[in-house]
Amino acid sequence: MSSTNYFIIEKAEPADIPQMVAVINSCYRGDGSKQGWTTEADLIAGDLRTDEADVAQLMAKPTTTFLVYRHPEEGILGSVYLDKQGDRLYLGMLSVNTAKQASGIGGRLMRAAEELARLEACTAMFMQVIPVRDELLAWYERNGYVPTGERKPFDGDPRFGVPRVPLEFVFLEKKLTNL
Repeated sequence: MSSTNYFIIEKAEPADIPQMVAVINSCYRGDGSKQGWTTEADLIAGDLRTDEADVAQLMAKPTTTFLVYRHPEEGILGSVYLDKQGDRLYLGMLSVNTAKQASGIGGRLMRAAEELARLEACTAMFMQVIPVRDELLAWYERNGYVPTGERKPFDGDPRFGVPRVPLEFVFLEKKLTNL
């Protein structure tokens, strides 16, 4: 058990990539991900959601930011991928260590992402979610995200899993205010 509740949310650096990839993969893929509520293991075969080269490539884009939730003793416990697209900020790969899920880390990362979006003069945040994950959709909706009606086929890279069932993405959006 940690002796401190101190944490920091900050922009990730390339040196953070191995730890970020471990957290992302552990909460989305493989049997270990079933410890948390964000698992896709029953929907998508494979143990990887991403790898170090993929995250490094995303991190190198000038429109991209990764935020990490860092604990001084436990290291990186969560991360989120953000990509500025016009006046909107895309949110993806929101990940929290499975042992720490439901502790508020995901909400803190989301609020930090929304604050960054406001600082970048974005008017909205958006994301894509697999709609069969009812509990995840409900969580995002409780946090102000609403379905846009837009859908697209699941077009994942086969290196990062193959659907076990037919899948698609739905888009959610949250309008931002300057309050």
